[in-house]
Amino acid sequence: MRIRTRFAPSPTGFLHVGSARTALYCWLFAKKMQGQFILRIEDTDQERSTPEAVKAILEAMVWLDLDWDEGPYYQTQHFSRYREVAEQLLRSQHAYRCYCSKERLEKLRENQLANKQKPRYDGHCRDLSVQSSLETSYVIRFRNPEVGEVMIEDCVRGRVIIQNAELDDLIIFRSDGTPTYNFTVVVDDWDMKITHVIRGDDHLNNTPRQINILKALGANLPIYAHIPMILGSDGKRLSKRHGAVSVQQYCEDGILPEALLNYLVRLGWSHGDQEIFTRDEMIQYFDLHDINKAPSAFNPEKLLWLNQHYIKTGDPALLVKHFQWQLEQLGINTTEGPKLQEVLIAQRERVKTLKEMAEKSRFFYQDFEAIRPEFLEQQAPGIIEPLLALYQAFENISVWQAKTIQEVLEEKANQFGLKLGKLAQPLRLVVTGGTVSPPIDVTLQLIGKKRVLERLKRALS
Repeated sequence: MRIRTRFAPSPTGFLHVGSARTALYCWLFAKKMQGQFILRIEDTDQERSTPEAVKAILEAMVWLDLDWDEGPYYQTQHFSRYREVAEQLLRSQHAYRCYCSKERLEKLRENQLANKQKPRYDGHCRDLSVQSSLETSYVIRFRNPEVGEVMIEDCVRGRVIIQNAELDDLIIFRSDGTPTYNFTVVVDDWDMKITHVIRGDDHLNNTPRQINILKALGANLPIYAHIPMILGSDGKRLSKRHGAVSVQQYCEDGILPEALLNYLVRLGWSHGDQEIFTRDEMIQYFDLHDINKAPSAFNPEKLLWLNQHYIKTGDPALLVKHFQWQLEQLGINTTEGPKLQEVLIAQRERVKTLKEMAEKSRFFYQDFEAIRPEFLEQQAPGIIEPLLALYQAFENISVWQAKTIQEVLEEKANQFGLKLGKLAQPLRLVVTGGTVSPPIDVTLQLIGKKRVLERLKRALS
């Protein structure tokens, strides 16, 4: 039997990090078992599903590099198949038409709540001997077994037992002719030969219903693994009030996909005390049975720590495309200026995100308002003459390299009896517009001789 997992998001918004973790676990398990990973878009909620959300989900999956073997499949393209299976269940008497009006169902619910009973359908149409006219509005309900139990051998939660008496006859087709979520999921998992359903534990209540439908169809049951939810720092379900929650937002904030995946894989799963994992190590070590039963709390600082690690240690040739994207978002034209990879290497020790790196790298590519001489004098009295001497010395440098620049700086600092920092910091202010940059010799080399001289001249003229 070939292992087949699926990730099945609903396109009603951006890809939530909790859903991204589910996708990662499905992907890792399929890769580890040399199986197949299927992407399915569950878009039957046509009022809330949007093309923009579909696009955002697909882009997030590509950005995370969670490549799928099949799909994306769209449920809205399979309505005829769902109708066919519903008719099959009607013929086998595992389903029936329900003609109860909305008013009757609302009255039933009110009475049950008043009597402190669990609201549920009472089976009024379950055993009708004569059906109403087909012109009468109806829904199709699954005829759930009234006795017995459903036993789920869950890879994460262990054995879960639900009594059939606790389940009512759920609707599988609405009166408008559209299928419901619990039904489409069953048909899709059956048709796609899904062997392992790995999803959030908010779906656990749906699982016994889906198992009963699968049994009614004579289908093989998949193995289930229900993953605990992700919580915020306050112990409540992770949401926008805790900060960024979508994959796209983390991308925009300058988080690397490798860092986000490394953080998510450890958010509920572990391999000893190891914190940093390559993608191959994730595949090698991942095991469904090692997923924690308890919810995990999202820690933004831990994610930033991981991101900083990947910025510092990652291959600059691979990181540069993400860096360039961040610069483009800020409207920074990099066609004239130092090579992006060289700037990335110079800046990587000083930032936690690539967005921060891009914001701190403007001066390499964009000019700024000149620092006025009187401001320089206030910051470092008597600095104008040493800066003028530096300008003249820089003009005479034939090979513009950090080593040569450093030699000139040391020479002029000695000439004017200054500590190197007392000369370097005002110079940094003049050529970068700020007080923080990589080492001054590297900074000047990257800015380039022409731009350095122009900025010095502007400030001193």
